[in-house]
Amino acid sequence: MNLRQHGSIGLVALLLICGRAIDGAAGEVPYGVKAEIGVMVPMRDGVKLATDVYRPTKNDAPLDGRGPVVLIRTPYDKGDGKSPDGRYFAGHGYTVVIQDTRGRFDSEGVWHWMSDDVADGFDCAAWIATQPWSDGQIGMMGTSYVGGTQHALAMSGSPHLKTVIPVDAVSNMGRQSMRNAGAFELRFWNWIMNSVPKGSTASRDPGTAAVLKEMADQRHQYLKLLPLRAGTTPLKLTPEYESWLIEAMQHGKNDEFWDVNNIVDHGDRYADIPVYLVGGWYDSWAGNTTVNYTKLSERLKSDVYLIMGPWIHGGQGSGKHGQVNFGAEAAIADPLEWRRRWFDRYLKGVKDDVGSKDPFKSRVRIFVMGTGDGSKDAKGLLNHGGYWRDEAQWPPARAAATKFYFADDGKLTTAAPAAATTSAKSIAAATQFTFDPTNPVPTIGGNISSGNDIMLQGAWDQRGGPHVWNLTAPLPLSARNDVLVFQTAPLPRDVEVTGEIEVKLWVSSTAVDTDFTAKLIDVYPPSADFPGGFDLNIGDGIARARFRDSLKEEKFMEPGQVYPITVKLYPTSNVFKRGHRIRVDLSSSNFPRFDVNPNTGEPLAQNRRSQACVNTIHHDAEHPSHIVLPLVPIVGK
Repeated sequence: MNLRQHGSIGLVALLLICGRAIDGAAGEVPYGVKAEIGVMVPMRDGVKLATDVYRPTKNDAPLDGRGPVVLIRTPYDKGDGKSPDGRYFAGHGYTVVIQDTRGRFDSEGVWHWMSDDVADGFDCAAWIATQPWSDGQIGMMGTSYVGGTQHALAMSGSPHLKTVIPVDAVSNMGRQSMRNAGAFELRFWNWIMNSVPKGSTASRDPGTAAVLKEMADQRHQYLKLLPLRAGTTPLKLTPEYESWLIEAMQHGKNDEFWDVNNIVDHGDRYADIPVYLVGGWYDSWAGNTTVNYTKLSERLKSDVYLIMGPWIHGGQGSGKHGQVNFGAEAAIADPLEWRRRWFDRYLKGVKDDVGSKDPFKSRVRIFVMGTGDGSKDAKGLLNHGGYWRDEAQWPPARAAATKFYFADDGKLTTAAPAAATTSAKSIAAATQFTFDPTNPVPTIGGNISSGNDIMLQGAWDQRGGPHVWNLTAPLPLSARNDVLVFQTAPLPRDVEVTGEIEVKLWVSSTAVDTDFTAKLIDVYPPSADFPGGFDLNIGDGIARARFRDSLKEEKFMEPGQVYPITVKLYPTSNVFKRGHRIRVDLSSSNFPRFDVNPNTGEPLAQNRRSQACVNTIHHDAEHPSHIVLPLVPIVGK
């Protein structure tokens, strides 16, 4: 009997799992595990959500009494009793509840992006509190969308939620990481294209599933046909996914449409509970993870912790990402054991003390990248290296905001531009380029999730090759005429950059609307292992001109007029070593990381036309375009 096919009609099965924890932590576990599969939990509107309950056992019998519960609400399949997370935590004495979110896999109802998870999470928590095995205390865990369901419940007002561990979690969607300063992150277009064949209600029909899979397999071709229009692709077979994606791509304003999980604007809604925020310098939600720490640590009386590693999305278990090796110490060796210790502390009151291995000894723990020797490891990866460091706060108070100005001849310098003395000099203090939307700058690495084979996650040499579908030739991005390269001279000493990063530009354009992008790069000099050097991406960002003054209001440019605009990069911690260069690449596209601006001023994602435009970066004394780098003193340097 196929439990996947029958779970939605209320089938309940029992699965006995004993002995060792699998895929989570090695060694014997204290308890056996019994899983109740396919419990249909009713929500306030009568929709029932498919739920598995894992309980710890002794001698094949569930433990007596009530205890704390670990809750996971997921759109990625609850697992039908086979979840490693469920087995691990139940094996260590917790009851674990794993639930398919609305409209996904075996749950009833119609899927909507996050909007139902506030009420559904509240109702699920209330149901848990009434069960004979629950003491009313709930802790939540999970990554990405599953992290977002934690934030949703934390902002729902539930009295039963006692702690959360959101990893790379969905939040502040109108600010950055979904709508990014007005631009749309196409990883969510890709998420829809990949998710609907797998967990949508429509995909339960084999024929429909085959059509949707064919659509997903042709993603590269569909990318070239954007914007998406209703009823014109096989996505029409899943109207709830089509309608959400179209509206999300058309809705640039950071307003009530993006209200769910908006911690920046509505931090007052967040429960005063212990929170452990987990993120990575190359994660797609990195900027929101750090800003959430700042907002919540200011407001909550409970413990708020932050850890940021050199990780891609969900990559905490590895120290190697993209083309770079950060070292074995970069990985969290046992991610489940680490979470269990947090739950033991805040759900059971266990105060363990394991000295230097205690992950909770500091409120802020960061991985400082870049202290490796730059050699090539056995797998051909760049040894960029790094080390862990505890901080008292984020950003570090000792970080000095330092302006590096974009100067003539591609120089990046701390010297502010001098006042112009001649008209010729004044004209020279600007750099122009043509931005053609039909030939956007390819994406090579960065803060990406749901990339699959259309985007590369993490740290990469900014050079094309067979691994880059839209730049298969081995050409550096810096060779493009629409990429403006500004870089320092080779550094005379190590320079550490740790904190939040912004690029302040003065710009003009021949278009009424266009984009400006910025990318921070650690330029390795040529070496025996890397004869051509290595242009390592550290962080990037974008700003859509119509949202230059406010994310809540569109305002077009007047062609030729100069405007200030800020491009917010993702946070980082990196040591630029002696002999390296600090480089900033400026352009107007980064595709398919972001949707391409057609430059026409038509409504977002509704354009029928596109046109090339001439964009200008001004960098004279009156318009001192620059990047603000938070420099942290290096002890002994």
